[in-house]
Amino acid sequence: MVPYVSETLFNEPQGRPLALVQFGVSLTFLCMFACTASTGGAGDARWILVLVVGTALSGTAESLPKNRRQAAGVLRFAAILAFGILVAAPFIGFRFIIGG
Repeated sequence: MVPYVSETLFNEPQGRPLALVQFGVSLTFLCMFACTASTGGAGDARWILVLVVGTALSGTAESLPKNRRQAAGVLRFAAILAFGILVAAPFIGFRFIIGG
């Protein structure tokens, strides 16, 4: 399983079309957070910022040139880590992320 993970994680970046989609999703999440913050409920929606960071890291990884496989892998790993922290936050007790 480890060789498969390293092949997938450190694969060549997929290019600009996928990066544009991921940056668009990140911008959408950021707009959602801004809308929530403008109504005064930003404290309960801090988890959206984790989604913004994760999708932005993933989009950055995919927008790198093809010869930057290792940097893309590190950025992908950081995005997976951000999403993993978001999933584990209720169980670990990260109340500052999930609000509460």
